[in-house]
Amino acid sequence: MRVGFVEGASIDEIEVGMSASYSQTITDADVKGFAGISGDRNPVHLDEEYAQESRFNKRIAHGLLSASFFSAILGTQLPGRGCVYASQTLSFKRPVYIGDTVTAVVTVTSVDVERKRVIFDTKCLVSGKTVISGVAEIFIP
Repeated sequence: MRVGFVEGASIDEIEVGMSASYSQTITDADVKGFAGISGDRNPVHLDEEYAQESRFNKRIAHGLLSASFFSAILGTQLPGRGCVYASQTLSFKRPVYIGDTVTAVVTVTSVDVERKRVIFDTKCLVSGKTVISGVAEIFIP
């Protein structure tokens, strides 16, 4: 099975079962930077004392920070350059903490050559456990 494309795959090269992944360890700077970009300054992300009193017992990363890794894969690996999101569903299963390494994985589940669309199963994992799952629909140039 071929995995990922740096330069972008044509619709004819994409097959069900192809997958690609991206991993990143979440840092305090990532969380603060995402809060600044998104405007989401919820204290459960930024205030350790507040977060200690929450159900999570410590600060958690924004769910959409981890979910944004799907875009990194889809725009640079599989299918790659020029593709555009049509939709993305997300289900947040577990929290992601500062210091966790998140691995985002996308897997082709359907290819519509005529409409130039590809459907992907998307998931983020921390220590082998799913923290986010969903489905993405991508337009191919």
